[in-house]
Amino acid sequence: MEHKNLRWVFLFTLAIIWGSSFILMKYALVSLSPIQVGAIRILITAIFLLIIGFKKILTIKRRHWYYLALNGFIGTFFPVFLFAYAIDKIDSSIASILNSFTPLNTLIFGALFFGFGFKKRQLIGVFVGLIGTVMLILKGAEINPSHDYFYASFIIIATVGYAFNVNILKKYLHDLDALSITVGNFLLMLIPAFLVLWFTDFFITFKSTPENLEGIMYLTILAIIGTGLAKIMYNRLIQISTPIFSSSVTYIIPIVAITWGVFDGEKITLLQVLSGFVILLGVYIVNKAK
Repeated sequence: MEHKNLRWVFLFTLAIIWGSSFILMKYALVSLSPIQVGAIRILITAIFLLIIGFKKILTIKRRHWYYLALNGFIGTFFPVFLFAYAIDKIDSSIASILNSFTPLNTLIFGALFFGFGFKKRQLIGVFVGLIGTVMLILKGAEINPSHDYFYASFIIIATVGYAFNVNILKKYLHDLDALSITVGNFLLMLIPAFLVLWFTDFFITFKSTPENLEGIMYLTILAIIGTGLAKIMYNRLIQISTPIFSSSVTYIIPIVAITWGVFDGEKITLLQVLSGFVILLGVYIVNKAK
């Protein structure tokens, strides 16, 4: 399949996978703490990736490791914990909406720190998508006034990390294949994740209750599909497209996440549906600018 068509397949597949990740985190947080959810997610993902791609470590050169560490910790390690803490305090669908700031941050930081240019039409598309995002945030705040929106800032910080992640990969890791990048990232995060669990006494206090085991089950699905396989796909998407196109997946994610929220009993309004169409229009404008 040509790259032009394959990138759209990756984009919508990732939107479905990552849009479903928020509800999985929400269910895991019923029995596990945010720091446990973050660390276990990384640990399971790392083990899975080393099983399927251990030999890929041999393709990584010495000069790559610095950027793999930077890319992994800024773009995955810290955001995983930030999202876990945020979703423990605010609605999962709102978290997915705030995640849509990623393309705007990718555009800004790509131009400021990495020398990537952009077209005027791409900027327009980003802001159209952002308008749809703001509409969703305002309506979500109206429906759920009791949520602690201080934790929404955690999602914004995570989107800055995602923006650097995309730009670092595009500029410094373009000569590595997607699986090598992902395996390298999680190899470096394996020990820190284990230490987080160790120093928070997880291995001592964890009990094999049905609730805890159910939380681990949700995390396993999230780690293998929503983190491991999805990161491989996302890294490949970055390589065959642009940073702006790749990060625009976060504009489609809220539509999937809100749909899951409806099935879980969360409210949705006509304005939220309209906002979803505005978001899609933004994605279209950004990618027609090439």
